[in-house]
Formats: sequence, structure tokens, C-alpha cells
Amino acid sequence: MISYEHFVLNNGLKVYVHQDHSTPFAAVNIIYNVGSRDEDEQKTGFAHLFEHLMFGGSKNIPSYDTPLQKVGGENNAFTSPDITNYYITLPAVNLETAFWLESDRMMSLSFDPRVLEVQQKVVIEEFKQRYLNQPYGDVWLKLRPLAYKNHPYKWATIGKEISHIENATLDDVRNFFYTHYLPNNAIMVVAGNVTLEQVKQLSKKWFEPIPAGKTKARNLPKEPVQTEARFLETEAKVPLNALYKAYHMPGRHEEHFHAHDFLSDILGRSKSSRFYNKLIKEQHLFNSVNAYVTSSLDPGLLIIQGNLNQGVSIAEGDAAVQDVLDEILLNPVQEEELLKVKNQAESTLVFSEVELLNRAMNMAFAANSGNIDLVNQESAKIQAVTVEEVAEVAKNVLRKDNCSTLYYQAVN
Repeated sequence: MISYEHFVLNNGLKVYVHQDHSTPFAAVNIIYNVGSRDEDEQKTGFAHLFEHLMFGGSKNIPSYDTPLQKVGGENNAFTSPDITNYYITLPAVNLETAFWLESDRMMSLSFDPRVLEVQQKVVIEEFKQRYLNQPYGDVWLKLRPLAYKNHPYKWATIGKEISHIENATLDDVRNFFYTHYLPNNAIMVVAGNVTLEQVKQLSKKWFEPIPAGKTKARNLPKEPVQTEARFLETEAKVPLNALYKAYHMPGRHEEHFHAHDFLSDILGRSKSSRFYNKLIKEQHLFNSVNAYVTSSLDPGLLIIQGNLNQGVSIAEGDAAVQDVLDEILLNPVQEEELLKVKNQAESTLVFSEVELLNRAMNMAFAANSGNIDLVNQESAKIQAVTVEEVAEVAKNVLRKDNCSTLYYQAVN
């Protein structure tokens, strides 16, 4: 159970405090309610570009990392389709350093054209290295637009194409910042060896002077129900043939999410999974194969992916995967199978809450979803899933007309 207290500043910044006096450290996590799903389709990759720009200097602080390193702190950030998250860990005695650093870049970036140019180059190089020049790196650039036709999940967080980042202007950057990087569009969690009164004072000192802005109404297009199987074949110089299958499923906080999650675990999470036992251990068709869910806030995907052994065609591997799926529909999940993945999920949850920063992040994610209490409901949701529910969601999601399949052919 993660305990917390909560207050809201006059500018709309929501602040949550988790006191843990067993540690000498503190964690400050700020989540901005903006991700790649909020981008213009003709200007994608901006949320991720901003993650980089936020470390390029703010109005009064030319170097973000230097003062933090001097007080023994560390920081990082990440962008997803749903959110942008920034976090700092540091000795609790130096907590105020985190406040003035984060408040200054929330107030205003430097908007230095040289910083924009540098970060554009960094992101473009990341695009090339991670997505274009790495084996299978472009999978999500192809699989997302195959699975999604309307919803902005159809492009990757890095962006749809490099030109969108290359052509970003300072006006584009300013508009994006003052639309999304607002105190009333953010949540801050402070955790560790702190007190509520201390966090209140620091929050009012450093963050309350930042004016609220007009938040943009989110009106995203809904993805229509998929009614026919989709297929795409591509090829590249990769080590092995690969298979990818994507099935539409509910979002992270929707009904039956955990049942879908456990279905993917039973199919392909570990060496006790059905895919491993059938496709690797018994039939020797795959070199590796797994299943997982994307856990997105809006309706997401259950993904099956695997690399086939040399000499095995993708069609043969696809047919073998389908046999396993047909089997789970004919012979539903057993109590023992479900109990095993429940225990794995509980173990992951417990270990994640050992780390102070993970607790802070989990609180921020729950608060951003609109219900902070979700942070303490995960265990109950895990235990509530039944074999009947898993069987029902398997029938609903593992339909051929709900599937987008990508064959990734290895060529010399």
C-alpha cells in the first residue's frame, strides 16, 4: 500500500506527496499529459523532440545537468504515445535543487535556435540508429499504420518520418510548449524523506508563480472495429525471418485489461508459456517467440512476435502460431496456468514498489489517468481475474478478422 497526500496549487498543478523516512533520498517525478497521440499528423515526433529540448537549457539555467550533478542527483525522461515523464532522484537534503530546476524549465525553455538545431540532429540520428539502421528497427513504423487506420497510435513516438523533425521551426516549438507544458497540464509526485509541509512550501515558492494556460481539448479520432484480417510483407538484411501479429484490445484502465494481459503471459511470457513449449521446445520452429500487451491508455494491442529458425518459412511459423491460438480457444486456460501468471504479476508489482522512484512513477501514472487510487488497486485487479474471463477475452480478441500480420523476410 502506497500512502500519499495531495494538494493543488492555484495554477492547477496537482502535487502528490509520498513520505518514506527510511531512505535518505527523494524522487521528484513530473508527468506532462502529452504524448505522440497529441501531435499533428503532419508534424509528428514533437513530444519526443521536446523530451530532448527540455534538457537543452531553460530561461535562467543554461545547463540542466551540471547543478544537479553537484548535489549528487540523477535525472532522465521518456516519451510514450500517452505521456511525457521527467524524473529526478537526489539526496533529500538537496530537494530544493530539483524544484528550481524543474520549475525553471516549466516556466520557459531558452528557445535558443542553436539548441533546437543540436537536438534535431540528435533525434534524427536516434531515428536512423534505432529505427532505420538496426535489424527489425522499422517494425513499428510498419506495424502501427497497419493496425491503426484512424487513431494517432498509427505513428511511432519517434515520429512518422525524419522530415517532420528536420522541418521543425522555433515557432512550432514555442506553440507546442505553450500548448502542453503548462502547470495545469502536469502532475508532480514528490516521494522519499520529505514532509508534506516542506513540499507545500517549496511548491508554492517555485511552481505557483508559473501562470496556468489554456489546455487543448483532446478530441482524438476513435479507431473503428477491425472487421477483416490485414497483411503486410517486407524484407531486409536481418538475421532471421520474423513474424508479427497485432490484435486490438482494451486500454490500460478499461474493463478486462488484466485478463488480456494474462492471456498474453500464458501464450508467451516465459519458458513455461504455451508458445515456448510448443514452438521452441517441441517443434523447434522458432528461435524466440513471445506475447505482450502495449498497455496504452486508449485501446491498445496484444502483440505476438517471433524469430524463426533457419530454414523455417514465415508461413509455416504463422500456421504453427495459429494452431496454438486455436488450441487455447478449444481448451481454455486452466487454473494452474492462470495462477502462475498471477503470481508472476504480483511478484513484479511487489518488486517494483521496492524502488522509491518506481513508487513515484506509479503514483504519477495513476494520477494522470484520473484516479490516483488505482496505484493501490493493482493487486486486487490481478486477483479478480478468473479463467472464465480469460477464456471470454480470448474468444473476443484472437479473431482472424481482428489481426494485423506482418511477415519480415530475411534477405542476403
